[in-house]
Amino acid sequence: MRDSEDQTRPPRKRERCGQGGRSGQGITPLKVIYTGLILSGILIIIILISLSLGPAKVSLKDVLKWIAGYELVDQTAWMILFKIRLPRIFLAGLVGFTLSLGGVVFQALLRNPLAEPFILGVSSGAAVGAIIGIVFGLGFNLGVPLLSFMGALFTILLVMGIGSRHGGLESSTLILTGVIVNAFFTAVIMFFIATTSDSRLHSILFWLYGDLSQSRYVQLSISLPPILIVSCIIYFFSHHLNLIVGGEESALQMGVEVELLKWISFLGISLMTGIVVSFSGIIGFVGLIVPHLMRMFLGPDHRLLIPASAIGGAVFLIAADTLARTILAPSELPVGVITAFLGAPFFIWLLRQRGSQWTQS
Repeated sequence: MRDSEDQTRPPRKRERCGQGGRSGQGITPLKVIYTGLILSGILIIIILISLSLGPAKVSLKDVLKWIAGYELVDQTAWMILFKIRLPRIFLAGLVGFTLSLGGVVFQALLRNPLAEPFILGVSSGAAVGAIIGIVFGLGFNLGVPLLSFMGALFTILLVMGIGSRHGGLESSTLILTGVIVNAFFTAVIMFFIATTSDSRLHSILFWLYGDLSQSRYVQLSISLPPILIVSCIIYFFSHHLNLIVGGEESALQMGVEVELLKWISFLGISLMTGIVVSFSGIIGFVGLIVPHLMRMFLGPDHRLLIPASAIGGAVFLIAADTLARTILAPSELPVGVITAFLGAPFFIWLLRQRGSQWTQS
């Protein structure tokens, strides 16, 4: 009798967060567009609020009137809003967009919820490259971003090389390797600062903890094209990332070129991270906090998760930078201090969730 009941009972399905079958349920282009529009609306609101906050008092009502053209902007207010605050807000959004996107991709390809550019040492490697460029007097238009990209790429290849075991990647070894490499590069940075007589390097200690105060529109014109191109390429492979999270062997069986996708993604993320770190310094935990929050609310499907995390990262870092420049006004904190205050407890919480479904792959 029991045997017949067992035969008629439907089999229990193993649920694995991120697998292609489960993650594809309910995801349509309309839902992606709808979610993107909502998050973009939130981003616009955050930008307007951030424009109105600072040591110089400019009300949100006045900002809206000036943008709508109902009132003329006096010269001083125009300089504050559109020469100081707006480029800083745009750069913060671009940096948050990039770091959050990097976190999503690393977590998918490495199948580790703790992976992100800062924790894996990629941001520190990019900073070392940027400092070498500064030491040799290279300009920020090309030389410093190029060396920053090379530093980021070298770091991810180093971490991957050390963290690989028997042709695979051990998550725990990878994270530990990233932490060690991060500490080493931080020591290298401090060595440069302590031993050089160049006054420019002594002034970048603040920059190393995330400084957006020197933002200019020219930085946006340099950063935006490659970041948009790489983002579109990565989004094109979003369904492939769903399959990889479910297991590399099954992804290979479904026709995914796993190694090629890894190289494309790592090169692209290293390029984007190198560029933004050369302008913003080291800002940690953005790629850890935002993707997981979006995954909690929207699910694991990367067709929705990638654009939501990227826009959410922009919202998060603009808000964090606004807090950093206003909480102690007229003084200001490095934005990296704010993200670390928020990210360190979040990182500890994730460590305690190591037995969750996300990591059971």
